[in-house]
Amino acid sequence: MIEAVVVGRVGIDLYPNQLQTPLREVRTYTRFVGGFAGNVATGLARLGVRAAIVSRVGDDGHGEFVRDFLAAEGVDTRFLGVDREWPTPPTFCEIWPPDDFPILFYRRPTAPDWQLSLDYVDADEVARSPVLFATGTGLAQSPSRETTLALLRAHSGTSVFDIDWRPALWDDSASFERFAREAASAADVVVGNEEEVDAAGGLDALQELGVRALVVKRGADGATLYENGDRSDVPGVPVEVVNGLGAGDAFAAALGYAIVRGLSLGEGVRLGNIAGAIVATRVACSEAMPKLDELDAALV
Repeated sequence: MIEAVVVGRVGIDLYPNQLQTPLREVRTYTRFVGGFAGNVATGLARLGVRAAIVSRVGDDGHGEFVRDFLAAEGVDTRFLGVDREWPTPPTFCEIWPPDDFPILFYRRPTAPDWQLSLDYVDADEVARSPVLFATGTGLAQSPSRETTLALLRAHSGTSVFDIDWRPALWDDSASFERFAREAASAADVVVGNEEEVDAAGGLDALQELGVRALVVKRGADGATLYENGDRSDVPGVPVEVVNGLGAGDAFAAALGYAIVRGLSLGEGVRLGNIAGAIVATRVACSEAMPKLDELDAALV
């Protein structure tokens, strides 16, 4: 039985082999699986969670690379469709400076995962999964927008909406708040950093939607959990950052692990901070996701 389903963006990340180097001077890159759904599904699988991905890739070698990697990690790829019209999207990451660097997305005019519809998914099986992850990026275009909202509304377990606000991926960024609030109102847990929370309408507005819990990530300062009217500040883990891009996805995976295993959300946030710190010290995202023994070792 699937324990967690991750819906949304997947593609390839091309990271420079020359670190601390402007993109214009980089000559060689290493290819990794990337995107929220690819990273979080990998992170969950490495923590021992039976995870499935709901997304689409192109009918090309990059798409085959994504599928092969995820399958080798133990991710259920039955709902990772193949789009014969649009190619698997690449993303170039400069990784300099390490915590605030340019990201170049190649997803115009659209990408396979934005063409995700319910025709490609067993909606009943997804609805029965204990945990469902969806993101704001999936709301940027149709039919992915309608599919994401439908899966959130139909889900019977714990649904997590990661705000994942990326202005470069929206043709009409002014509509983001409306769709993000719609998704948040259908979720049990909402996760985002301070900028993302503001983009989705602000802390008070999100809490008024009646979500069970809201997690605000604060980078090196940790995270704050708002749950049932209470606030808990969970300290961060100091590390020397190499690439901060995958930290949020590692956080989400560890939070999902905690929910699946019946741990408290507070413990999930603590594990998320640790997992995010581990990934921030590494170059890659998906391949940097910690395994359970690494997380356990960091808890000692």
